[in-house]
Amino acid sequence: MDDDDLPRRRDDVLAALTKQPLDPLSVDELDDRIAALEGEIARIRAHRSAATSQKAAAEALFRKS
Repeated sequence: MDDDDLPRRRDDVLAALTKQPLDPLSVDELDDRIAALEGEIARIRAHRSAATSQKAAAEALFRKS
C-alpha cells in the first residue's frame, strides 16, 4: 500500500504550519508567506463553493416530491 492511500489527519499540515517559528523570516519572506496563504484560502473557498453547489444539485436531483 502506498503512503498516498493511507488516511491522513486533516490537521497535520495546519498544525505544522502554525508551529513554524516566524522570527527567522524577513519582512519580504513574511509578505511572500501571506500572499501564498491568501492564495490557498482563495483556492479552498472556490473548492468549498463548488462542493456546496454539487451537493445542492445532487440533493435537488434526488429530492422526493
